[in-house]
Amino acid sequence: MLYHLLYPLYKTISVFNVFRYITFRTIYASLTAFLICFVLGPWVIKKMSLLQVRQYIREDGPESHHKKAGTPTMGGTLIIFSVVVSTLLWTNLTNFYIWIALLVTVGYGGIGFIDDYLMQIKKQNKGLSVKNKFLLQAILAILAGVLICSHSGFSTRLTIPFLKNISPDLGWGYILFAAFVIIGTSNAVNITDGLDGLAIGPFIIAAAAYMVFAYVAGHIKIADYLQIRYVAGSGEIAIFCGALAGSGLGFLWFNTYPAQIFMGDVGSLSLGGAIGTVAVITKQEILLVLVGGLFVIETLSVIFQVGFFKMTNGRRIFRMAPLHHHFELKGWPEPKVIVRFWIIAITLALLSMSTLKLR
Repeated sequence: MLYHLLYPLYKTISVFNVFRYITFRTIYASLTAFLICFVLGPWVIKKMSLLQVRQYIREDGPESHHKKAGTPTMGGTLIIFSVVVSTLLWTNLTNFYIWIALLVTVGYGGIGFIDDYLMQIKKQNKGLSVKNKFLLQAILAILAGVLICSHSGFSTRLTIPFLKNISPDLGWGYILFAAFVIIGTSNAVNITDGLDGLAIGPFIIAAAAYMVFAYVAGHIKIADYLQIRYVAGSGEIAIFCGALAGSGLGFLWFNTYPAQIFMGDVGSLSLGGAIGTVAVITKQEILLVLVGGLFVIETLSVIFQVGFFKMTNGRRIFRMAPLHHHFELKGWPEPKVIVRFWIIAITLALLSMSTLKLR
């Protein structure tokens, strides 16, 4: 909105020319999203408390988590609001990819909201059934895949990290692949969201990494120099990523240990869906395994635990899954688990950046 209102004025007031630069608008989108979360955070926490929207703690979870019962949740509504407002203010609203990213973010937030509403307000312990939740996620992810693939100039070829000469074309099968990436990332962030600040920290790191990838993919000269696939119009997605990172920082102010509010499914599903969509748009889909490696590790720990438990009639690989609970039960204090997992996320993000040159 500000781009459309102020940039045209540069012909008479030259200072407004800065609005043409994606880097400028990315910085201010990040700051705007951060300030919205920071300013509205206390009000949202108070409102959720008054509405009795409080965290439900599983009986089979770690004993130390029982003290978290009653903490306000559904803070993801604040994150989504700040991302949407900031994105609408600072991006070029004629950009097709921006609207797809917002569609998935808000849509997955809606799915999470329904789940949280049933669980926290209607007091239905299981919320949405797994089947219904997955169905809704699949419909929205396939729709996003169709829209992305139908956009003029978008390539259905895969980008393989480190291998510039191998790029298989999936054709219309790319839609299912894109849907898999979006659904998988959404649920992986949801699984990771189990400790104060554990999910939002690595998410901020992933959003910052894809902010770079989006800018590079949308700049024809830099993309050509680095020999990565150029995606016309994807540069604006860097601004969206900036809003994601900024809102994450603002929310982390209140979500850091000991948390004053949790994001709930409305936050984790929407943020995961957003990053998955960005990975598809920027043609860095497979690289998401490295950028979001911590989310992958957490998800695999659950898959391996359940599989091993069923195959061995009750034996376990970990003391408890997801993996962060395993380390809690080994005696690691919660803040130590969180910070060490953040360190892993930063290391993986830096490794992913190296792929821009190692081809």
